[in-house]
Amino acid sequence: MSKFNPSNLKVTFLPPATPFKPVDERKYTMTHSEETGEIFLTVGYCYDESCINPNVHNEVIAEWVPRMGQYVLNGKVHVSNGEYDEQNSKIRFMIFQQELSFALTSIVYGDRALYQYYPWLLDSPIYIQFESIYPLYHQLLYFGTPRQYLTAAMQESVS
Repeated sequence: MSKFNPSNLKVTFLPPATPFKPVDERKYTMTHSEETGEIFLTVGYCYDESCINPNVHNEVIAEWVPRMGQYVLNGKVHVSNGEYDEQNSKIRFMIFQQELSFALTSIVYGDRALYQYYPWLLDSPIYIQFESIYPLYHQLLYFGTPRQYLTAAMQESVS
């Protein structure tokens, strides 16, 4: 992946979720096609299991969670549960770190209508849990706010 291209983004809402509600239990499943460059985002009350490939786990999943008086966008990526050795886990960890900006831009841009109704979500923190059996790659990292990604996406789509 490289530069975000909104025309490659395909967004699906799983009813009863809509572009405007709910915030509670709103979940995102983001996958992509290496061959076509298409990005697939599903928004719903549950993760879109049909998009998840259990053999490779290259998806990014996230959900809005209320925490201490504000909402937090909590995400997860699967580094390794033993199916990859430590060296391959390190590579996956580094790739996810490198590509998360693109993935988060896709998620935030794909659900941009939500921020018209809940503008305060734009300044909510984003945390991503890297899940791995190797302690070095099992980390919770801060990835900024939706505002950063939406601003970058809007600038990229203009240029």
